[in-house]
Amino acid sequence: MKALVAVKRVVDYNVKVRVKADESDVDIGNVKMSMNPFDEVAVEEAVRLKEAGKISEIVAVSLGEKKCEETLRTALAMGADRAVHIETDAKLESLTVAKMLKAVADKEQSQLVLLGKQAIDDDANQTAQMLAALLNAPQGTFASKVVLSENEVVVTREIDGGEETVALTLPAVISADLRLNEPRFVKLPNIMAAKKKPLEKLTPEDIGVSTEARVRVIKVSEPKARQAGIKVVDVAELVAKLKNEAKAI
Repeated sequence: MKALVAVKRVVDYNVKVRVKADESDVDIGNVKMSMNPFDEVAVEEAVRLKEAGKISEIVAVSLGEKKCEETLRTALAMGADRAVHIETDAKLESLTVAKMLKAVADKEQSQLVLLGKQAIDDDANQTAQMLAALLNAPQGTFASKVVLSENEVVVTREIDGGEETVALTLPAVISADLRLNEPRFVKLPNIMAAKKKPLEKLTPEDIGVSTEARVRVIKVSEPKARQAGIKVVDVAELVAKLKNEAKAI
């Protein structure tokens, strides 16, 4: 069984991003970039399934500029067998990403597609759902537990107020939540070995997907600073302020 794992290069979660002076976008120049944390969990889960003998091959795929190779090499160091890089400098929207992933999934004939439930840069949380629709495949989103068998995968997923367990026939799409696992620490020998693993280069034209944007960003701005809170002496004063000033009651 072959698994396809999508990984995205994003600003490291420890970095506080800033808006450009012209408010056209977020300034990511000279900041640390890393693999999207949710995608890292997806890679780890694929590797664990392979170690358990459930998966025979893991193919990592990333879309974007040339530097995405670094993210793919990290996935290879974690345990992926080979990688596919669709190189483009265009800013990709969720639907475009889903179409590209579908093209790769069809090409690879993968029975399981794993990816993070969302990317921490745009927080769209829609690529996995779009991909499942394009593939006409069942989906298990917000996965916190994955049990894979020969013909189906049982996914425990996070929902409002609890958990839901669903059984999906293969091929299927799974989006990983942070509770799914704890990604391993990549050792230096694995990093060195990853440099020798195959990495295939493609372009959007090779897979027949247009990168034309459908959404135009008008302005990016910092959120307004929160006003300082005030202290009240007792409950009566609190109720009075809520009623007379805030008009909340």
